[in-house]
Amino acid sequence: MKNYQIDNPKNNYKNIIHAFFLALAITIAEPSTVLPLMIHHFSENLILVGLFSSLLRGGAIAIQLYAAFHAVAYERVLPYIRKVFFFRWFSWFFIGFAILIFGDEHKTLTLISIGIGLFFFSFTAGFGAIYFKELQAKLFSKEYRGKTMANRQVAGSIASIISGGITGFVLTNFEAPLNYAYLFMVSSLLMAIGFVAFITIEEPPKKKVLQKEKNFKKFLAKALTILKSNRAFQKQILVIFLSFSYFLSMPFVILNANNSFTLSGTMLGGFIMLQMVGSILGSTFLWRKISNYNKMLSLSIFFMINAFVIALFADSLFFYGAIFLLFGIALDGLSIAGMNLVIELAPEEERPIYTAVQTNLVSIGLFFPILGGVLLSVFGSYSAIYLLTIGLLSLAFLLSLKLKTV
Repeated sequence: MKNYQIDNPKNNYKNIIHAFFLALAITIAEPSTVLPLMIHHFSENLILVGLFSSLLRGGAIAIQLYAAFHAVAYERVLPYIRKVFFFRWFSWFFIGFAILIFGDEHKTLTLISIGIGLFFFSFTAGFGAIYFKELQAKLFSKEYRGKTMANRQVAGSIASIISGGITGFVLTNFEAPLNYAYLFMVSSLLMAIGFVAFITIEEPPKKKVLQKEKNFKKFLAKALTILKSNRAFQKQILVIFLSFSYFLSMPFVILNANNSFTLSGTMLGGFIMLQMVGSILGSTFLWRKISNYNKMLSLSIFFMINAFVIALFADSLFFYGAIFLLFGIALDGLSIAGMNLVIELAPEEERPIYTAVQTNLVSIGLFFPILGGVLLSVFGSYSAIYLLTIGLLSLAFLLSLKLKTV
């Protein structure tokens, strides 16, 4: 039998390459910058802006428990990740192709196509998220995992800075909506490079697997039993769910900026770059040095609160630059903390179940942009949704301080 090395540097490098090229690709539809403006180009309906921001991530909710139902019995998950990667790549390319073909002449059809592409890109990620966390838990120790995830974030942030510059150039030099079509189609090729690198990782077989339940209904009953019996798990889910309340306002910050001054492609690219600089600063000087993931979660929420406090008074490029810088710091911390908290809390054989339960429940927060769009349409006040966001994040921060240390 082949000996597999835990914390293998080769796997770390492939992990980083995957993050670099994936970020290089998907930054062009960053839900806090480009995506809201792109949807706003085809429709001025603010609820639609919120809906499409949710579609980019929210489709994953529907499938994660079903993915876990099968994954508990898998010794290896890479064969299934390969299928996930193909469908994600195709969905991303399809968005660009649809914009190119339908464009402004058939705006409704274009929006429907974008929605379909975003949903399936996110939907297939529901499988991928379960398999990805399984791999990270199998390949790396607790201490090394924090470092490799921070390395992924830094690599992704560097790629996003590059992507932000390219995005700004394309948006400035090509007219909408062709510029969006070009960005999606070209970035799908870059995405493929990262996917190919990742599927060559050496995966060890899982030592402890569960026998798959006879049917999905019994699996759901078992998942519910686990949730009811683990008080620490319940508290963790509540805090992470509340931390997702930043989605209430984040997609609309860039639209508010556009009301304060006319956004150019260069400015938009600059905001993307600043967000990724924040990501690099956070991962380099904070997150890679913190092994207490509860502390990381609390700090991330604190940075996010400060971003929206600034948003209440922002009226210049300087203030909006600070907002996106803080977004970058906070988002990486939330991502790293959320993934590692569930890995550390769950028994090895039940890890896919814990991962799916947490992800499904907290991911309801991914639909907060729809609520934000409704509130903004009804009240017409950006300050109102910012204040609501700050209130919910403050509650999450206070509760996070009471979480059991992992």
